[in-house]
Amino acid sequence: MIFDYKILKTAHTFFILIVIFISCKKELKTYPDLCLDGSCTTNYDLLYLGDTLQTNNDGYYELEYEGLNYFQVIGEISSVDENYTINNVPLVSAKFDSDYWILFDTLKFTIPMYSYLGWFDDQALNTPIPIGNYSYTMINLFELHPPLNAVGYQIPVDFCWDCPNASTLVGVNSSYNYRPTCNIFLDDEMKGDTMNIFIETIFNTEGGVKNDGYKETSPILSIENNIKVIFI
Repeated sequence: MIFDYKILKTAHTFFILIVIFISCKKELKTYPDLCLDGSCTTNYDLLYLGDTLQTNNDGYYELEYEGLNYFQVIGEISSVDENYTINNVPLVSAKFDSDYWILFDTLKFTIPMYSYLGWFDDQALNTPIPIGNYSYTMINLFELHPPLNAVGYQIPVDFCWDCPNASTLVGVNSSYNYRPTCNIFLDDEMKGDTMNIFIETIFNTEGGVKNDGYKETSPILSIENNIKVIFI
């Protein structure tokens, strides 16, 4: 059998190129686990006047007003792997929200009105003489200051619910630390009311994207907690 030397040489060269291509192919990496212990966990406690409260048999925290106009929800969450930190700052965040809105429906106050370039009762023109009074009602106040959510934010009347970033504008955030904390409004008129506090904890806030050199998208995890409070 006679072999064409040129054909053999070409085939040999082609084989070498394939081996080089396979050996030089970059191997895709996988992401490490999000949290150091292999699983991410969250734990949130309710504190008032420095004391950690316990839930009753129905799963409610019983909270009695004792002069301090706020209580705290403080969390303890798992530490993330160093790959999910920037300059040793963990990419974690907790968003707090509630179903309790504060509306002062009986609020009304009166302020004096003054005339521009009006009369004064002293020669130094320091004390203007009022020309009448104006009463602010709840309708006026709602236009200026919408109802306050107990966790500390307001939704304006012209809020854009259809905007893509609408969900990021509600609630309050405690980010980049393993002890997320929220101070929540409290007063003596809340006796007998109940409140649900909603918490969403995000591990790796920059996750969910495809990065070069990796097999899959970067991991991201959301854990939801619900704290129930009854004011006694």
